[in-house]
Amino acid sequence: MKIVVAMDSFKSSISAACACKIVEDTLRSIYPDFEIISIPMADGGEGTAQAMMAARGGKWIERQVTGPLPEMKVKAGFAFFPETKVALVEMAKASGLELLSPGQANPLKTTTFGTGQLIKAAAEYGAKKILLAVGGSATVDGGVGAAAALGWKFLDSEGKEIGFGGGELERIEKIIRPKNLDLPPIEVFCDVENPLVGSNGAARVFGPQKGATPEMVERLDAGLKHLAEVVKQQLGKQIDKIPGGGAAGGLAAGAIAFMDAKLVSGIETIIRETGLAKEIKDADWVITGEGRFDSQSLRGKVVSGVTKAAKVGGAKVAVIAGRVTVSKHDWQDFGIIDVIGLSDETMDLSYAIANAKTLLADAAKKLATEFFSHPRNIFRKTENTARGLRRGHREHRDF
Repeated sequence: MKIVVAMDSFKSSISAACACKIVEDTLRSIYPDFEIISIPMADGGEGTAQAMMAARGGKWIERQVTGPLPEMKVKAGFAFFPETKVALVEMAKASGLELLSPGQANPLKTTTFGTGQLIKAAAEYGAKKILLAVGGSATVDGGVGAAAALGWKFLDSEGKEIGFGGGELERIEKIIRPKNLDLPPIEVFCDVENPLVGSNGAARVFGPQKGATPEMVERLDAGLKHLAEVVKQQLGKQIDKIPGGGAAGGLAAGAIAFMDAKLVSGIETIIRETGLAKEIKDADWVITGEGRFDSQSLRGKVVSGVTKAAKVGGAKVAVIAGRVTVSKHDWQDFGIIDVIGLSDETMDLSYAIANAKTLLADAAKKLATEFFSHPRNIFRKTENTARGLRRGHREHRDF
């Protein structure tokens, strides 16, 4: 039997690479003759670079850049894969909410400038393509900060350069393109449908998560609308209604406007880049999971992407998650054979986090002994979900 282990991280407790190793080691201790392949996963948010490097090798190129607040300096960097000359820039490393204390979070002031510095550094290092993972941002500046780091100028009515942060967008009157902007193709990992502005836009949906008050949300949305109008008038690009343009506080839309980037599915690209799709083709089972298995997990996250890839390859899927809130009907209808949670509402969260590694090993053992030792049970369960598999799957966190 061949089993592919493709786990995402368990936030605050276990990295994707560590989760894969725990599950793999547990399975090997029970079934030493099984072929087991581990490929750490991520969906384009925090941990994406680490997961990609664990799966493909590569090296970490460290750089000191501006943090999410203009006065901050942080040690960040990018992953570089010499064989393909692809660089992966993880926005959270330079402009992430994780770098701020709760009292510092203020999207009127936070900037993507450091992310732009990393993009520039990756291009100068020799990257032939840059992958931009935009999850976990602290910003709502429409990517203007990142563009400024690449040489774009944003001037106010007096011809002076504006400052940093989403609160400055409303002051933009003129955009000046850099004379020598030499960037390789850029792909932005984006698995949300939110546009740049409006009721489902960057400010209204994601602003409050980054410290925005209701008054700030209104100002940020107005600033993004103003930015979109100026971009349309002066650059000839309409970015306000692009599906996914609101990702990372509008950095996705800004990347299209100022870097000629294109938006791609994060999980689908990671599945391709890590070689997971190839390994699944002759696998019997795929074991995936994450810290919290909820309704979002079936829409553009690791579990949904891995399950769809497994369906194409004909492999069965089991999920191990820190906590499970998806109904059995929904995950069976999606084509998943079994789901095991490490904890439920009766278990103290702090205890679950502190003992996550032991709980994960116990869950992997339970899965192995219940399914892999009884082939007939496997096929009987598969028949029960065959109708859901034939119908296909609907398209479109912390443990």
